[in-house]
Amino acid sequence: MDLDFVSAHAERAATELTRRDVARALLAVPSGVALVALPDLRRAMLAAGNPLSPVFWDTARATLSSIEAGTATVGDVQRWLEATGSEPILLTPSYFVWPEEDERGPVAEEMYALFVAYLERRVEAGETDPDALATGDPAARAAYEELQERWLNTALPDGRVPVLVVSDEQDEELFAAWDEEESYALAELRRILDELPKRPELPEPELRQAAARLREVLVFPGYPGNVLRACAGFEGGLMPDDDRELWLSVVAGIAGPVSDLDEDVDLDRVLGQDQEKDLAPEPADEDLTHEEAVLAALCAIHHADWLAAVAALARLGPGVLASPERIARLIAESEDITVDMDDPDDLDTTETLFTHVTGLWAYLGIVDEDDVLTPLGWWGLPAALERAWSAEE
Repeated sequence: MDLDFVSAHAERAATELTRRDVARALLAVPSGVALVALPDLRRAMLAAGNPLSPVFWDTARATLSSIEAGTATVGDVQRWLEATGSEPILLTPSYFVWPEEDERGPVAEEMYALFVAYLERRVEAGETDPDALATGDPAARAAYEELQERWLNTALPDGRVPVLVVSDEQDEELFAAWDEEESYALAELRRILDELPKRPELPEPELRQAAARLREVLVFPGYPGNVLRACAGFEGGLMPDDDRELWLSVVAGIAGPVSDLDEDVDLDRVLGQDQEKDLAPEPADEDLTHEEAVLAALCAIHHADWLAAVAALARLGPGVLASPERIARLIAESEDITVDMDDPDDLDTTETLFTHVTGLWAYLGIVDEDDVLTPLGWWGLPAALERAWSAEE
């Protein structure tokens, strides 16, 4: 590693290299290699007329030595990199996080480059003091964070607000990935169902009985009526008159909830909390209602888990045990998906999620009081899952 390497890594001449450029190049090679090269690199930068500062070189040696010794944390290294004065901070006070470098879309790439250039100009203008950042000055750090927040939330000359356009791009990528995953799961479900030696027929008497019970449940103001209404998107009490349409809409909604419980429920807050705590049968957080915990659990189940569970039950047929523990094991042993659930905690989490599912299934006649799959459940689960995943077709 030498000055030519740093210049090539930063795609800049030696006279134009910033502290961030040198720091990123040092971190791009093994710490031992960087430590050995540090003295010669410092001399070469001095000879090039771009010496940087003694504080930078001292903190560089200290950071690299800590990495080499195995005592440096990821946060320590990130903090040192941010102290160069032109590195966007990992987490802003308003909790904005830049996408990882290999996950940035065109908009994030553009905004990131503009931001780094802006921060470099602030260093050149003397508005940011990298030495003060490197030595841990609280006032300098606070000013640096405020500077970044201000730029991110201020409109550019073309009217775009960086934090908004980057977040919008991330949302679009997330939705696209979700749609792709759902489309793949739907294709796999249809393939599996087509390969079944026997497809069940609709048990009409059981459907009529289940639909009658369901109509009673849906008008109940509390649990489970409120959760089932949210799952199916039955707002304002409007429900299909047809029993088959009603029943399938609710079962499909369990696999893909259509709406929140009500306007006062912030589902993003629910899902943003610790999963194992929030998805317990009884909420550990006194601010989290049981209904919120149930809906959060439904939203947390992956397409692959639904596919594995329903495919296994469709193959096994009515009379098979469909308890949460059994479903978790069926998912772990499924050959229809790629899953690694050797860790008992993974099994426990899946079982906990499906505890809420089977609890709702019982109200719909999918499983009986012993968690055994009924003929109605055998017929209806694949049909409902296909409906949930083909809503946009």
